[in-house]
Amino acid sequence: MYLIAGLGNPGRQYEYTKHNIGFLTLDLLAEKNGIKVGKLKNKALIGDGFIADKKVLLVKPQTFMNLSGESIAPLSAYFAVPPEDLIVVYDDVDIPLGTLRIRKSGSAGTHNGMKSIIYSLNSDQFPRVRIGIGGDRGEVPLASYVLSGFDSAQKEPIESAVSRAVSAIETIVTEGLDAAMLQFNGV
Repeated sequence: MYLIAGLGNPGRQYEYTKHNIGFLTLDLLAEKNGIKVGKLKNKALIGDGFIADKKVLLVKPQTFMNLSGESIAPLSAYFAVPPEDLIVVYDDVDIPLGTLRIRKSGSAGTHNGMKSIIYSLNSDQFPRVRIGIGGDRGEVPLASYVLSGFDSAQKEPIESAVSRAVSAIETIVTEGLDAAMLQFNGV
């Protein structure tokens, strides 16, 4: 079974912000695959189902971004999901707006949600799908930028990136990580 976690912050005020790109991606993935994400378990909204013939658990931590590991680590342990079968999708301010980067493992970079997951799992050996939200933010502080919405010029690239991220996740599940990296990295 794959555990696919989309990162974000709970609450209506954060619903369509840059930091919630993981939630938005997970919502589209759930919709496309007929999976209802609504059961509360281990501080997360979860839903299980299938992508093609592969069992998946979709997870939206409800702990706020910086504590995502407090939800994901216990779920990984409870469902006995090894790190290589955990896929985390999230925003990355260090990547150009609308660009995808898929990695097998690695550091958290500047992302506090990923720092929490790596710390809680005591491992960075899990795949991740990063969606670029970077761009010229001028003098806007980082926290304000990631918690802001998308302006009209950003909406189309972000919607396209979310759609490609869903396809990338489906490719990871059905064809493997290397196939997804070849097809979607940098697009």
